[in-house]
Formats: sequence, C-alpha cells, structure tokens
Amino acid sequence: MPSFLCMLLAALFVLAGVLHFVAPKPYVRMVPDYLPAHLALVYISGAFEILGGLLLLLPATRSFAAWGLIALLIAVFPANVHMALHHIGIGAKPPPQWMLWARLPLQLVMIAWAYKFTA
Repeated sequence: MPSFLCMLLAALFVLAGVLHFVAPKPYVRMVPDYLPAHLALVYISGAFEILGGLLLLLPATRSFAAWGLIALLIAVFPANVHMALHHIGIGAKPPPQWMLWARLPLQLVMIAWAYKFTA
C-alpha cells in the first residue's frame, strides 16, 4: 500500500489532470504564446498528470511515474513563468502578483516530493 504522501501526491496530480478536461480555458491562458496548439497541449498535459498520478499508486510503476511527473513539472515550468510575467490567474480574477511568483519555487517542492518516489 502506498504511503499517505504518495497517495496525496497522486490525488493532486489526478485532480489537476481532470481539471484540464473539465475546465480547460484557464489552462489554455497559461500556455505561452510561442507554443502551438494550446488546447491540445492542455489536454496532453492533463492526460499525463492523470496517468502519472495513477501509476504512482502501483509499486511496479511508481518509480517510472515519479520520473515522468518530474519531467512534466519541468516541461510546464515555462507556463508558470508565463503566468507570473503576464499576471494570469486560473480564476476570473488573477491572484496578487507575488503569489504567481511564489508558485515558481513551489515547482521545486513538487519535484522533490515526486523524487521521493523514484527509488
């Protein structure tokens, strides 16, 4: 049985991934302009979040999933920078600018959390 922290990380990724499909518009706004096919990228990243979260729960695929989620967190980092630079929020009203910048180091926390399950 996975640890509580493993199940929590898996649940966060699955929930985030599902939201990419249920409410894609806010995620589309996050995609930097220089990337093509914004909606497709949102769906692809959402699918990988769901898949990674689910595979994190299985001992046989946990390490693979953790490495995949680390790669995904690195891949979406430019979107987080784009959000901070252009004051883009997920909801109708963007959060304070400082909060968008504070999200960036949080990516390192998420990477470290996923790395815990690579062994």
